[in-house]
Amino acid sequence: MKVFKFGGASVKDAEGVINLAKIVKQFSDKDTVVIVSAMGKMTNAFEVIVHNLLNETSELEASLNYVEDYHSAIVSALFLDKNHSVFNAVETLFQDLKLLLKTNTSTNYNFVYDQVIGFGELLSTTIVSQYLNDIGVHNTWLDVRNYIKTDSNFRRANVDWDMTCQLISPLKQQNSICVTQGFLASDSENTTTLGREGSDYTSAIFAYALDAESVTIWKDVPGVLNADPRYFPNTQLLDQLSYREAIELAFYGASVIHPKTLQPLQQKEITLFVKSFLNPLEKGTKISQNQDVVPKVPCYIVKKNQILICISSLDFSYIVEENISDIFNILHVAKMKVNLIQNSAISFSICVEDTFTNLKYVLEQFQVKYKISYTSNVSLYTVRHYNDAAIAIIESNKHILVQQRTQDTLQIVTK
Repeated sequence: MKVFKFGGASVKDAEGVINLAKIVKQFSDKDTVVIVSAMGKMTNAFEVIVHNLLNETSELEASLNYVEDYHSAIVSALFLDKNHSVFNAVETLFQDLKLLLKTNTSTNYNFVYDQVIGFGELLSTTIVSQYLNDIGVHNTWLDVRNYIKTDSNFRRANVDWDMTCQLISPLKQQNSICVTQGFLASDSENTTTLGREGSDYTSAIFAYALDAESVTIWKDVPGVLNADPRYFPNTQLLDQLSYREAIELAFYGASVIHPKTLQPLQQKEITLFVKSFLNPLEKGTKISQNQDVVPKVPCYIVKKNQILICISSLDFSYIVEENISDIFNILHVAKMKVNLIQNSAISFSICVEDTFTNLKYVLEQFQVKYKISYTSNVSLYTVRHYNDAAIAIIESNKHILVQQRTQDTLQIVTK
């Protein structure tokens, strides 16, 4: 079996859906699961709906109309028969969404987020599935929430692997293309999500449960590059990577692969391809067991909008294991991801990202026992396999706040 994953950029308009269909028709077979993200920037648009529902109700209708018009334009361009069943299917989803918005009583942002945000994927897969059927690519639409089961940790749910594998593995006998959603899952009662950009992770979950031959992530880049072309000129395509190297790059923030994606693939030695949906015949990047980095060049990663927090003891006593455990417990409760750690005898510095807007809570907790200072809006640069030239590139014209080196990795926090 094969698993294909298409991100939002690949289905941002009608032309994108048509191109996806050509790729599925050319490169897949009957034993393929096709996982599709929300269209274009629709996840962002649904986040605006969530915000307006909870904070700016006067703007709610306008934000909802924007999303509805966006999808209606794509459907109208793809399906010339205005009596096609897809129009009713899309309208039903919007009616369900409007009912949810009208009847919601929860003020828990994370819970409401997960109930609303998934409509992006439900809409995109409904449109893609019906279009594939229209052009003769028979497929079965699946609601992924019936297959991936999690706990109730909304916005970053943890997968119940035993139950999920039990539910997915019968699809081995399906003998037809399946189209389903990325990013979404469910607990015993409600929709959950796997973390932002979690569609890659969805593909790995299905591949693991199905003992798939390979996963292909179709993106708008040629494959895994040694740097983000938005921030670095003269990027190079990495032809191949080991799971280990890819996990390192993902951990440090390489945006081309979701950090959780690689572990289940590595466990069953399932090959991962990262290819371009714009040029599907190009080879892309192959990630598999015991592959070296080819070519062996420095790999640059930058994470913007980080926060550097410096923690020191109030009485100049040492920062010891008990203090560090206390600090990390506070960060864990706040779901704050730590991307760099540096400590001395009486101080402890961390570079974090505040995905869940919990900085105020964290600082208040720290200030009970420690002296705190912090710098917001810093950038964290990471270079794997650095050399002197790479160091010069990163350090040029920057105010360096923290620098850390290991044998293979250089990290610098700059303002």
